[in-house]
Amino acid sequence: MADVIEFDEKIDITDKVCPLTFVTAKVAIEELDDGEVLAIRLNDGEPVQNVPRSFKEDGHQVLKLDDNGDGTYTLYVRKVEE
Repeated sequence: MADVIEFDEKIDITDKVCPLTFVTAKVAIEELDDGEVLAIRLNDGEPVQNVPRSFKEDGHQVLKLDDNGDGTYTLYVRKVEE
């Protein structure tokens, strides 16, 4: 059984295209408190490649990327205050 990650907020950006995928996710994580976890549902392809990398570049902690088995993934990111 897969590890279940507790999260504080969840968003779905499968209806967005780059660069709005990361912009939408970035706005969502900025609304969280330091240490809280955001779960982001995103499409395969560009979003899966770019969104986790962008969060790492911003200094946040990428916890896990789960394949949902339907062409989407769920990315778990812990907010890290700069």
